[in-house]
Amino acid sequence: MTYHEILKKYWGYDDFRGIQREIIESIGEGRDTLGLMPTGGGKSITFQVPALAVDGVCIVVTPLIALMKDQVANLRSRGIRAVAVYSGMKTSDVITALENCIFGGYKFLYISPERLTSELFLAKIKKVKVSLITVDEAHCISQWGHDFRPAYRQIGLLREMFPGVPVLALTATATPAVVKDIQQQLRFAAENCHSMSFERKNLVYVVRNTENKQQELLHILNRMPGSAIVYTLNRKKTKEVCDFLTAHGITAEYYHAGLAPESKDAKEEAWKSGKARVMVSTNAFGMGIDKSNVRYIVHYNLPKSIESFYQEIGRAGRDGLPSETVMFFNVQDLIVLRNFAEESGQKDINNERLNRMQEYAEARVCRRRILLNYFGEISDRACCNCDVCHTPPQYFDGTILVQQALSAIKRCNENIGIFMLIDILKGVVSEEAQKRGYTQIKTFGVGRNVPARDWKDYILQMLQMGFIEIAYNENRHLRITPLGEDILFSRRTAELATIVREEPAKKKRKAIKETPDAPKKAEAGTLDSILLELLRIQRKRIATENNWPAYVVLSDKTLHELATKKPVTLEAFSDIHGIGKHKLEMYGETFISIIKDYLSK
Repeated sequence: MTYHEILKKYWGYDDFRGIQREIIESIGEGRDTLGLMPTGGGKSITFQVPALAVDGVCIVVTPLIALMKDQVANLRSRGIRAVAVYSGMKTSDVITALENCIFGGYKFLYISPERLTSELFLAKIKKVKVSLITVDEAHCISQWGHDFRPAYRQIGLLREMFPGVPVLALTATATPAVVKDIQQQLRFAAENCHSMSFERKNLVYVVRNTENKQQELLHILNRMPGSAIVYTLNRKKTKEVCDFLTAHGITAEYYHAGLAPESKDAKEEAWKSGKARVMVSTNAFGMGIDKSNVRYIVHYNLPKSIESFYQEIGRAGRDGLPSETVMFFNVQDLIVLRNFAEESGQKDINNERLNRMQEYAEARVCRRRILLNYFGEISDRACCNCDVCHTPPQYFDGTILVQQALSAIKRCNENIGIFMLIDILKGVVSEEAQKRGYTQIKTFGVGRNVPARDWKDYILQMLQMGFIEIAYNENRHLRITPLGEDILFSRRTAELATIVREEPAKKKRKAIKETPDAPKKAEAGTLDSILLELLRIQRKRIATENNWPAYVVLSDKTLHELATKKPVTLEAFSDIHGIGKHKLEMYGETFISIIKDYLSK
């Protein structure tokens, strides 16, 4: 079968999305490949489709048991043979799974990186015909990544055992430095990165500076329906917030790494099945959870880094429907996180990440633009869908100030950081500036009349707007981006936000336009909410019988399209988004019968 035929048969999709086809073809050519795709971008299809097109087993290295179980259940629901080997399994079950892989019983084998140190696993895996090695959450292999895990470095053992097998590395969060490091650590034969836009147009970005977080959270959840995840900083807070929500009539569960495995499974299942609307958790929850209809992600505390923040908000709106992300921020959060950074094994790196996170929270620049620029996707336009864009600050033409700063960076051969740049602009004659000859450059002291504090603010705005970037792996020196070059050489102008130092009068914020829980119509036609509810009831019945999350049966997007198009034949049913051959055979008659009965009444 061709890649398109596989996609249609098992997933029911007519075509690939974004860069899926590019990655699949690259792997098909036997090339080591890095796929940079935001959460919800369809990473799993990029290795599942090419693996189904060839003989052999695809090994998938992934960090969490929940992710393994979720993807194995998804594959099996489509009639694809898959198995996971993880901690806590009986040795006999592990041996059975691995021997079935040896004899061709499975197409996909999911393992944790820690398995690569097991003598039993290494002895068995040598006998398996491996077609592809997939490394999910690949940023974990890089010391520059926000979630570095030393066990990922063991993946090199697989490369030694299967030297002719291509490697596909996948991640949703990687700065340019991490992208380079991933390919080096996985021993790519040649650099080969395919990157999808980090932009998630269906997400609203909001930051709330609040002291009464509980009431603010209650207001958000009561304002609109929908599933939600609330991230907190510590374990104690998960239960505290969960109890508060439950006391106010909102079904909720709490989750953290200290819970017993059976308790974690029960709580996760309650949330995935819809029995609990809200999951209150530490960052231990969410990686690999493929629930498509999460409408809210709330950060009860400031996250530790933009990478972790972006990964966590990526769990909202994976079905493409409007969803909201809200971050609560106050000074106490910053104090606690600063202490964590100081006590960590990577103090300098973690403090730098926290600085970027604080700057995002305090920004007067479009929040989506900040995120895109941080990950190297230079953007010069506002999203019009965040709180800053809805209540923008006053701007002025800052072209000359920006050119002065960029000129100083250029004349110093891009070998300076933020504080040295400020010293040069202010004309501060320091020992280092003299030693390096910076006091002799044309722009030395050109910005004497601007306070140092203001220069720092303007430089941060330049960073957030994508005029410059920080090379974290090169002593945090400043680099001028192509957009910055355009401003430096007067090919375009630059606006900066006016700095207001005094305590501003409280200004009534415009309400962000509330987005309905229901989706936009799939086509011409009317979404029938009564029929939608009948379809949901049937989906839940099937999911309960099979002990699956509801979305594994049919996604919300599929149900919405069914309730809009109302197909009454198998042929029409097969044209619905997400209906492949397996799901057509499994569920077609059942759901068509419900639609027919409803229309007849």
